[in-house]
Amino acid sequence: MQSIVSESYAVHFNETSYQELNTHLKTKGYSTIFILVDENTHELCLPQFMAEIYGDYHFEIIEIASGEENKTIDTCVGVWEALSELGADRKSLMINLGGGVLTDLGGFVASTFKRGIDFVNVPTTLLSMVDASVGGKTGVDLGNLKNQIGVINQPQMVLIVTRFLETLEERQIRSGFAEMLKHGLIKDSNYWQALKQTENFAELKEHIYTSVETKNHVVLQDPTEQNIRKILNYGHTLGHAIESYFLENEDKKTLLHGEAIAVGMILEGYLSNKLTGLSTEELKDIKETFLKYYDKISFTPDDIEKIVSLLKYDKKNSHGNINFVLLKTIGETQTDVQIEPDLYKEAFAYYME
Repeated sequence: MQSIVSESYAVHFNETSYQELNTHLKTKGYSTIFILVDENTHELCLPQFMAEIYGDYHFEIIEIASGEENKTIDTCVGVWEALSELGADRKSLMINLGGGVLTDLGGFVASTFKRGIDFVNVPTTLLSMVDASVGGKTGVDLGNLKNQIGVINQPQMVLIVTRFLETLEERQIRSGFAEMLKHGLIKDSNYWQALKQTENFAELKEHIYTSVETKNHVVLQDPTEQNIRKILNYGHTLGHAIESYFLENEDKKTLLHGEAIAVGMILEGYLSNKLTGLSTEELKDIKETFLKYYDKISFTPDDIEKIVSLLKYDKKNSHGNINFVLLKTIGETQTDVQIEPDLYKEAFAYYME
């Protein structure tokens, strides 16, 4: 499978991944190679990964706890301290082996330790393969607020080894599938139609390349998210608020990213139908497709009010305005759309009806 070249690095796939990594390690002569894992990837992915590395290198393993609730500055401090204690210098390399939480956090740690050391991302979940693999976004949450702290900084390379998907529960695969569906909604109606036919999630391996290519095409045009890159946030304005709200409330079941974004895409589909020309037929298609794959979530009036209050923290906001990405039609978007408050309640009512 041909590698996908991004701004200053490439995304490599399967066997090519290991070939490129081994060549890179041999060429660069790093002082120490740090591999950041969580308890799951330490057990399930690290042995496979290490078996494919050839050469005599000094490795150190650093483990953090898994889960969005650990995507914090406190976790970063722990990793920075571990790096210092283990003698990391500016000629060290960090390999981030895990899902999006780990690659986001690991990329941020590497980008800021001693003002920046090299890092390589090895995403091990479907979500991180199709989303976090491209674009150079690194960072952590601020309390329950998603991705408030971070920098855009590119890795040396990204390695996508689809065999790691075999270590995942179906719920995790389903979470990543939401981002793939989003790629179809914002850029390619044919891709949307193809993904809708999915009956067995094992089929998704063949579509990962298309999703990475789609996101890469957008990011290359707008690396720092000044204009067109905003379209990748479709479903995320309300979706992130929902994810944050469920994360901070102990009486709510924590949602995976894709589960929250799936709700956000239906809600923002409704807003698109009201404001930017998305047809009622396409809106129905979006709602039925997501509810085919994702359980419906209940929201009380109090839930909705508190979720809407979190929108003011969305990172696309400017000059006090909450800016949405909406659909004109499946495959075409409009950015920087502002919403009248009454429409939020209508959107949730449509979702729950």
